[in-house]
Amino acid sequence: MGAGALTMHFDFDHPIARAGTASVKHDGRATVFGTEAVTPLWVADMDFAAPPAVTEALIERARHPVYGYTVYPDGAFEALERWLAARHGWNVAREHIHFCPGVVPTLYAAVQAFTRPGDNVIVQPPVYPPFFSAIRDTGRRVVENPLIERDGRWTMDFDQLEGCAARAGSKLLLLCSPHNPVGRVWTHEELDRLLDIARRHELVVLADEIHADLTYPGVRHTPLATLARSGDRVLTTVAPSKTFNIPGLGLSALIADEAERDAVARAFGQLHVSASNPFSLAALEAAYREGGPWLDALMAYLETTRDEVIDLLAHRLPRIHAYAPEGTYLMWLDCRPLGLDDAALRDFFIHEAGLGLNPGTSFGTGGSGHMRLNLASPRAVIRDALERLEQAVSRR
Repeated sequence: MGAGALTMHFDFDHPIARAGTASVKHDGRATVFGTEAVTPLWVADMDFAAPPAVTEALIERARHPVYGYTVYPDGAFEALERWLAARHGWNVAREHIHFCPGVVPTLYAAVQAFTRPGDNVIVQPPVYPPFFSAIRDTGRRVVENPLIERDGRWTMDFDQLEGCAARAGSKLLLLCSPHNPVGRVWTHEELDRLLDIARRHELVVLADEIHADLTYPGVRHTPLATLARSGDRVLTTVAPSKTFNIPGLGLSALIADEAERDAVARAFGQLHVSASNPFSLAALEAAYREGGPWLDALMAYLETTRDEVIDLLAHRLPRIHAYAPEGTYLMWLDCRPLGLDDAALRDFFIHEAGLGLNPGTSFGTGGSGHMRLNLASPRAVIRDALERLEQAVSRR
């Protein structure tokens, strides 16, 4: 079945009013941008309805009037195992899975499990802001291995990474794969080189693969763990949240060998934090069992949106350059040719274009002069946003 046939089953063009639903993305506009008069294209959730199977599973669970303490059912494990095998060729043993209350809490737990206050933790900016806070909030030190932009594509600086790993006190590397915000899907060769460095310097590597399912045609995500050798200390965190637009349900899975899995589980246990929730588990199982056609249709829709944005910027807004994401529904925009400092750039998008995007400075080194655009809205919304951006630029 072709992409066109698939998209007929799911109407991603249909606008859904989200204001008044306690939505961070929509109802948080005044707090974040100082005004509600912006189109929210920032925080990474989608303005699309979740897969019908997920909604039906939640309704069915809600019909049972007792919402008590919940164990992890076999069906949740089975659904995740089958999804990873079918989509990524990754056969995961059940005993290596530990359900967690989200990817960001897992970042914090891993930092506490594998390092001590004062130890170094390596990150690759520009990168998702909680990578920094998980380190700083727990009294560890951020060591940066900045990505390099070459010929319109972001790559890892392996020579500099070697130096970071060799520093005294370097214990952990947080890898964003696929990468948020630059949209890279790391190749087999890149991941092998990273693992070689980690192996030589006895680094633990936590791979945040929350965007793993959101890759565009012709691009394949490689789970880092599938390249690891015996003795490598690799942990992976995955979730249905970004894939199926259910981030508010707060459930993820950590996949690791027994020793590493148990270390993170102990970190959560010290706070008596559990991921068991009757609704999030019902949604996870339904999404992984029945959400495949919806995801395929979504990626076909997003691919068209992505390509349209890139084409429009190239022909009508050449002072803003878009890096075409290989994965994620996020687009990294280079706005430096506008000649604005970061405060002025943020104000320009908010007050002149009426758009709420994530400023690049929040992603650390390499983010200055950039903005992150969330593509996951009906295409009419994205087109309107680009028209307003074009008009704002033309007035300068």
